[in-house]
Amino acid sequence: MKINIYGSTGIIGSKTLYVIKKYFPQIKVNLLCANNNVNKLLKQINEFKPKYIYLNNLKKKNKLINNLPSNIKLLNYEDLKIYLKSSYSDLSLLAISGYKSLNYFDLILHNTNSIGLVSKETIVSAGHLFKNLNQNKKIKIYPIDSEHFSIFNFINNSNKNLNITKVTLTASGGPFLGKNFSSLREVSFNKASKHPKWKMGYKNSIDSATLCNKCLELIEAHYLFNIPFNKLDIIIHPESKVHSIFEFKNYIYNMIYFHNDMNIPIYHFLNQKNQYNLDIKNYRFTKNQLLNFYDVENKQFPIYKYFKTLNKEMPSNLIKFNVGNEYAVELFKNNSIRYTDIYNIIKKITSLNLNYNLNNIKDIIQYHEYLEIKINEKFKF
Repeated sequence: MKINIYGSTGIIGSKTLYVIKKYFPQIKVNLLCANNNVNKLLKQINEFKPKYIYLNNLKKKNKLINNLPSNIKLLNYEDLKIYLKSSYSDLSLLAISGYKSLNYFDLILHNTNSIGLVSKETIVSAGHLFKNLNQNKKIKIYPIDSEHFSIFNFINNSNKNLNITKVTLTASGGPFLGKNFSSLREVSFNKASKHPKWKMGYKNSIDSATLCNKCLELIEAHYLFNIPFNKLDIIIHPESKVHSIFEFKNYIYNMIYFHNDMNIPIYHFLNQKNQYNLDIKNYRFTKNQLLNFYDVENKQFPIYKYFKTLNKEMPSNLIKFNVGNEYAVELFKNNSIRYTDIYNIIKKITSLNLNYNLNNIKDIIQYHEYLEIKINEKFKF
């Protein structure tokens, strides 16, 4: 059994390699794809000895070549496309942040049997095409995000007809829970990047602070599980132990609870033969198990309030919302805007009236590029 990992040097890619090494020695690492981190990629190459590697940042290519073992092949993007179209992998992990992950999605669908999906932007942007893209391939999709993993796990392990009236996703509330958004004008990028429960990259951490991540996860749940938007909701749950809540017609609720440890969904994705030896200490429910749940307050999370007003049946609105958020987070990271400006930038970019056909992956990638051009023409952030 072999795996291709897209985004191997990121947090989820690195965790996946750790889980493979510890629990699944039978899984052969075949392809590692990274963006910038040459030093970490070289360590992974020396440890896991893949057959193929790909580095997105061409400026760092020479450093990689000078330190690369002779039996490992470095692919450029065209080589990668040809290889994926002509080969097969049992497992693929797509853990590339941002809409650039779309450049790999269609290729992976042609190449693999099972996808571990971390890149929520892929589903947010292309979810309306997902059934058509996958209808002839029957690829197994394993969501790795904790909320979607909990939904996936519950639905797939249920032997009954589910009369679900609502599915609620939980949000930790991020580092500024309890504070009005308007009071956070001067907070630093470092403070906004420190998630209280999960160790994540800066993008997901900032999105957790603004609650943009839950907006995107609602879209993802809608597309992945065919749940209408009016049956999806969000509540704040600071402990991050309950990940989703199912409400049924008979007024019974199921709460899906597991440790806030990403090794769990990664392990389940890799665990194709139903072996269960994951070494995680069991919680004692009688010790430190206070669980709190709060409504989402508009003054704390105005972006979610705005998201609820969008016409979410139009894929272009969801793409604009996602691009607006990506754009704003990068500006904040580069100290070009204040934290509270993220909200206004998302509103401005989402309000752009840009008609475009979105009938395939190529259309969607071009629409993202078109949006970036129009953003730079119209706005001076």
